[in-house]
Amino acid sequence: MQFVVMSGRSSIHSGFVLAWLLVLWLVIVWSAAICCCSSSAARNISPSNDVNVRCMEREKHALLQFKQRLVDDSNALASWESKEDCCKWRGIACDNQTGHVNVIRLDFYHDSSDFNYTPLRGEISPSLLELPYLYYLDLGFNDFSGTIPKFIGSLSRLKVLELGSNSFSGSIPPQLGNLSNLHTLDLSWNFVFTSENIEWVSQLSSLRYLNMSFLNFCRAVNWPQSISQLLSLIELRLISCDLPDVDMASLSFTNSSTSLQVFHLSGNFLISSSIFYWIGNVSRNLVSIGLSYNRIKGTIPDVFTNMDSLLTLDLSSNQLEGGIPKSFRSLCRLENLYLYSNNFSDRLEQSIGNLSCAQDTLKSLYLRDNLWWGSFPDDLTRFVSLEELHIDNAIMSGSLPESFQQLSQLRTLSLGHNRLSGSFPDVTGLALLSSIDLSYNQLNGSLHDSLGQLSSLARIDLSRNSLNVVLTEAHFLNLSKLQYVDVSYNPAFSFHVSLSWNPPFQLYDLKMASCKVGPAFPKWTLTQRELSTLDLSNAGISDSIPDNFWDLACSLPLLNLSINQIHGKFPNLSSRNCSIPSIDLRSNRFSGAVPPFHTNVGAVWLSKNKFSGDLSSICSTQAPELLILDLSDNLLSGELPNCWVQFQGLVALNLANNSFSGKIPSSFGSLKSLYQLQLQRNNFSGELPSLENCTELAFVDLGFNNLSGKIQAWIGSSLKKLLVLQLRSNHFSGSIPTSICSLPFIRVLDLSQNNISGALPHCLNNLTAFSSVSQEVDYLSYPSDFVLQLIWKGAETEYGKNFRYLRSIDISSNNLTGVIPENITYMLGLRSLNLSRNSLTGVIPEKFGQLEVLEVLDLSRNHLSGSIPDSFRNLHSIAVLNLSINNLSGRIPSSTQLLTFTESSFAGNVGLCGPQLTTKCRGDRSSEDPKVTGSTESGESENDSDGFITPGFYVGIGIGFLIGFVGVCLALPPETSWRYVQQCLRQR
Repeated sequence: MQFVVMSGRSSIHSGFVLAWLLVLWLVIVWSAAICCCSSSAARNISPSNDVNVRCMEREKHALLQFKQRLVDDSNALASWESKEDCCKWRGIACDNQTGHVNVIRLDFYHDSSDFNYTPLRGEISPSLLELPYLYYLDLGFNDFSGTIPKFIGSLSRLKVLELGSNSFSGSIPPQLGNLSNLHTLDLSWNFVFTSENIEWVSQLSSLRYLNMSFLNFCRAVNWPQSISQLLSLIELRLISCDLPDVDMASLSFTNSSTSLQVFHLSGNFLISSSIFYWIGNVSRNLVSIGLSYNRIKGTIPDVFTNMDSLLTLDLSSNQLEGGIPKSFRSLCRLENLYLYSNNFSDRLEQSIGNLSCAQDTLKSLYLRDNLWWGSFPDDLTRFVSLEELHIDNAIMSGSLPESFQQLSQLRTLSLGHNRLSGSFPDVTGLALLSSIDLSYNQLNGSLHDSLGQLSSLARIDLSRNSLNVVLTEAHFLNLSKLQYVDVSYNPAFSFHVSLSWNPPFQLYDLKMASCKVGPAFPKWTLTQRELSTLDLSNAGISDSIPDNFWDLACSLPLLNLSINQIHGKFPNLSSRNCSIPSIDLRSNRFSGAVPPFHTNVGAVWLSKNKFSGDLSSICSTQAPELLILDLSDNLLSGELPNCWVQFQGLVALNLANNSFSGKIPSSFGSLKSLYQLQLQRNNFSGELPSLENCTELAFVDLGFNNLSGKIQAWIGSSLKKLLVLQLRSNHFSGSIPTSICSLPFIRVLDLSQNNISGALPHCLNNLTAFSSVSQEVDYLSYPSDFVLQLIWKGAETEYGKNFRYLRSIDISSNNLTGVIPENITYMLGLRSLNLSRNSLTGVIPEKFGQLEVLEVLDLSRNHLSGSIPDSFRNLHSIAVLNLSINNLSGRIPSSTQLLTFTESSFAGNVGLCGPQLTTKCRGDRSSEDPKVTGSTESGESENDSDGFITPGFYVGIGIGFLIGFVGVCLALPPETSWRYVQQCLRQR
């Protein structure tokens, strides 16, 4: 560097310049020092270090008054003592020069390491007005209640106001609009309900950060105009505010902020896609846009062309259609795109092409829960920065491309619930991959050996495919981080590992249902000490369970070994202090007595085994949290103990298909939470104990026992939630109580094969679930794998959750008398009615044809008389019809549906006639004799009484027709007559 010595006016001028530069440098240093002090006070909230500056006494007194209205259960304000300098109090900062309090920060929730910390509560004292230099007030994450004080609008120097995450209620005071210096306002997560407008917000001309999420602005129709006047706004968060939908296309946003970077309006009621036009006109500096969980309809308009700063776009959970628009080709810095849970239905390859500019930047792509179709886009493998890919629950087909391994940064791959086929892809280059979900596809090949090299893999779900794989120890050699494995429902999936194999991983969840795991029990599972879920159901295991397995199982919240051939005895887990909340051992060969269970057990399924003996052990189980107990289809016998009062939480009890005898315990009546009670196919006797306190009962099946006595009135008056009542094949007697008609939700009523007498109740039409075809039950739910056995169309059929479509009444094989009530024809939702094998009299109600969805009708073996109503022609859904062995007469109504039934449906009715029977109706022609004779059906005279219709009559008609026909032909011109005659004869 060369130095030049200048003289004269030039040197003087240079001296002035240097002097001014020195002054400017001092000003900058001084300003920076002030800024640093202010920043330190606002952010670190550290007390003043200047021993000569103390807080003002008046301001200290104001803070103590403020403290008096607070409830400080955690003693967080212990330092707030009158003898101490308030600038050194916790949460207080002062100006280092003047000692004025300028910062109050009482958000201790994030600072506290004490998990028992209790937030401050109480009211905000107006004594804060005595702090004229306060510019930072943070009371967030506390439990302040009441309304937001109006006086806060008088703290004119405030720049930061944080009142979020409290319990304020009422309206937002419009006085907050007076805080012209405010640049940060957070009122989120309160119980505030605003008025019809938020115009006060538009007065905050300096505002940069606004967060009013989770408030209620459902009536603030002017919210777009108010927000658009905040010219300095950088971040806007109005999440879940019930914002009303407004047509943005007609609004002017010329004065809107051009500095807006964050725009989050998720979780509102926005419907119109015009919101995109506001976004397009507001700012080109947007970095993050959140409009998820609205109801925005239509396609995404091309408004993103100039948003080259956009990093995150979230439009998930709306009703958007079409595909990814072409304007997305300008989003060259896009990192996160969330479009899941919409109605997109574009060809995926085409939509992915519109993201080509983000190939180097895109990290997260969520497209799941849409109708993307076509094959997996090969172009997608060029997104070299992609870390998360979610396109599950679409309709993609084909196989994954070989170029898939180019996604070297991929950590999460979720393509479940599609139609992908072929083999598991080569994942050699995906060293960072930690989660794979290819479940519910059509993969039918093998697993690529590269899977075993994914050292970062923690989760893999290949369930519900058709993979043909033999897994060996080599597949897991380097998978030391594996925690979750689900390969269920791959019938050709098998495991070949040595009995002494010690895997390199510790699993949390292991699901191998419907795979070839057996026949030996997989002893390597005993090494998995961290398991929380184990599902080996239907795994081909025909072994006994090692005794030390139960030590492992004791830590499981869910154990599923159902549908195998596992044998041996089920141990007494309560003696091991073993608490498995959910135990499913259905459909095995366990034998011996049912042991007592641990106190914490919640659900036990032991059905379809070979357990024997009585159930006295149940009294040793103190399990108030037991919800489900299924011991059906075993060899259990004896009388039930009367100790059920200790199972107050029981929701589902199934003891069906055993050999229990004696009376049903009276303590059942104390099970107030009971929802499902199945005791069918046992030898219970005596009267039914009172269950009128079991008001939650929805499913009751006591069929095929020896129960007796009357059907009690409390069934109809107390069990208002009943959906199914099956009392068939018992010895109940007496009449049907009219209270049965008070069951509003009943769908299956089966009282068949008893000794019930009297007349049918004339109030059956009050069963409102039968009143219409479409009526559903809002509260319908199932606490267990519910199976209902019904006699449907003459055969016993099992119904699961699809039983909700049934509406059936069966009171057959009893001693009912009287007539069929007319009002039964108003049960328009009835699908099955069986009143057979009774002593009913009278006629079939004329309006039976109104039951248009009726599929099964059996009125056989009664004493019904009269004719079959003509309205039977309207029974278009009828599939099973039996009117046999009654006293019906007359013609069977004619309809296509009724003609499908055979003689057996109508036999035994002497006066009945029709084409289904050998007895023809008067005036019908015989379908057997092709000749036309003078004979008629039985009941008529052999010949017509007047004798006019004779064989000669028909011969005369034929001769007359021939003569007339030839005469017409001869009358034609000569050149055409003979040819025409020939043509006519050929046509004839």
